[in-house]
Amino acid sequence: MNNKQPHIIELNSIGSSDLGYITIAEQQGNIPFEIKRIYWTYYTPNQVTRGHHAHKTLEQCIFAVSGQIEFELINKNGEKSKFLLDSPDQGLYIPPMHWRTIKFSHNAVLLCLASDLYNESDYIRNYNNFLNL
Repeated sequence: MNNKQPHIIELNSIGSSDLGYITIAEQQGNIPFEIKRIYWTYYTPNQVTRGHHAHKTLEQCIFAVSGQIEFELINKNGEKSKFLLDSPDQGLYIPPMHWRTIKFSHNAVLLCLASDLYNESDYIRNYNNFLNL
């Protein structure tokens, strides 16, 4: 099991307000795992709370490339931490075994870099089962 803690990863923004910006995520540089899957979610209504799961082994780095996204993470000891992603050059590193709930602002876009391909058996979708593992 991974003992890393959730934390914000600051990425460099290159550019100017005249031309725009680029931010680069690299697995050998600022992302702490090999990236095997990338996905994004969008058009999530802001009254909807998503997430409601944990992963047994998957590591993720999540970005709000547009809008704001709020995360509440709970570890196996029941300790809660909250994070607000509101800048496209900040990512939230989520190690395995952290229950998450996610709230989106209107028109927020979530980009996720994941350490593995989709595997349904890696998901823990029941909170009580998560606490009992």
